[in-house]
Amino acid sequence: MTASTPEIAPTIEFFRGIPEELSNVSLRREKRTGLRNVLMTFERLNALERFNSFTKEFSQSLSLIDSEGEIAVEPDSVRFFFAGDEGDELRRVECKFAIERDDHWDRFMRFMQRYAEANGMAYGDR
Repeated sequence: MTASTPEIAPTIEFFRGIPEELSNVSLRREKRTGLRNVLMTFERLNALERFNSFTKEFSQSLSLIDSEGEIAVEPDSVRFFFAGDEGDELRRVECKFAIERDDHWDRFMRFMQRYAEANGMAYGDR
């Protein structure tokens, strides 16, 4: 009998120890270059809502954690969108990054499959 790898719930973190909830993800491939672009959308950030961002270690990257380990992604951009009467109500956060290597893409897709299964998300074409 062999020991199995413990199952770890897939998480996404901007700040160590504060898991975020992904609202949507868009995957696109540039026809000219073949570069794969990922756009992750978050409707809220737990780190901001809990005001823990000042007391937790900022990883300077987006961490995608699952049973295979951790993927550290350095976003090309992180955009905050605000609304409300005063313009101070967080509407969503968009995190964009590119993946060049096929093996990195395959690993990212395995993570996304696990994350989707654990969080009731499904793949759909637009």
